[in-house]
Amino acid sequence: MSVHPENSNARAAAELRGDVFEVTLGGTWQIMDPRPNWPALLDGRKPARVRVQTGDVGKWDTSLLLFLFEIEQWCLTSGAYFDADALPAKMRTLLAQFVRAHQSSLPQDRSANFLASVGLATQQTVGQGQEIFRFVGELVLSAMALAKSPHKFRWRDCVAEMQQCGAMALPIVSLVAFLIGVTLAYTAAIVLRQFGGDIFIADLIGLAMVREVGAVMTAVVLSGRTGAAFAATLGNMKMNEEIDALETLGIPAVQFLVLPRMLALAVMMPLLTLYANALGILGGMLVAYGLLAISPTAYWVEMNTIVDLSDVLSGVIKAGAFGLIIGLAGCLRGLQAERSAAGVGRAATSAVVTAILLMVVADAVFAVLFNVLGI
Repeated sequence: MSVHPENSNARAAAELRGDVFEVTLGGTWQIMDPRPNWPALLDGRKPARVRVQTGDVGKWDTSLLLFLFEIEQWCLTSGAYFDADALPAKMRTLLAQFVRAHQSSLPQDRSANFLASVGLATQQTVGQGQEIFRFVGELVLSAMALAKSPHKFRWRDCVAEMQQCGAMALPIVSLVAFLIGVTLAYTAAIVLRQFGGDIFIADLIGLAMVREVGAVMTAVVLSGRTGAAFAATLGNMKMNEEIDALETLGIPAVQFLVLPRMLALAVMMPLLTLYANALGILGGMLVAYGLLAISPTAYWVEMNTIVDLSDVLSGVIKAGAFGLIIGLAGCLRGLQAERSAAGVGRAATSAVVTAILLMVVADAVFAVLFNVLGI
């Protein structure tokens, strides 16, 4: 066993047991005081695994994190495994943040084996799933509480969010929906003209827009526009400790910040989807008239033969579910954001990715469900 240094408040004892190099920390670690030297503590040995634990550590600051960071970087470059499971959770969290701040210039860590990586990824996925279900449970309980006392709901905030995610999104939704309708019509015309079925372009555009494309494209636009905005807003509030202040005053963040945004998206998504459906059909109608010489009247009559109210309702139901998913992903990632500018940016990106992933899964579930129900 070796101890270094003996006359310093900060102490590090090391002992090699087989291929495991156990390091025990102790004393008071202050940035202005001397700290143990890792190469001297290692003394030329090359263990396959380094396990660090805290013994009688008193006060500590960045000095301890710098020493742990030095150990981890040695393990990274030498191929040894850095085992920090015995460290306190707060210390591991700060060390992880410290490492992420220096990742741009560091080599990739390949010391962990494949099974360990799979296990850690699985554990992380299960943990994220549990957080989502826990957040959904909080939303349901908060919604039930507000249903009993609707006067406590912040209707003014909800109306303001409706304007931001609804009326303010009309230009981008209009452009995307119209161009999608035009693109689908040009693509369909290439095939239908070969078989003399030009008129059936109305059936294809109408059915595709009201059942799938209108809801999906509107949801994708809003996930990038509104979902990311929700995550960034709540992430900034968390970084500025505004959410902590609300909780200190006894105001639940879910009721005060999340529910108005969720309701606003759930209401505006179906309306925006109907608007997108109309513009997509209009774009297809213009292409049919200009390219295939199909009059708007014939286009409309033919479309009505295939599109009925059940098709429109299926798209509206999907749109409502997509709105809830976008609000859920944006608010959840915002509340989970780290208290830094980089953390807010990662939360916004994660909100968009999570929303689109969940929307694709939900769309597949709806497709199977509607097929079983014959809708």
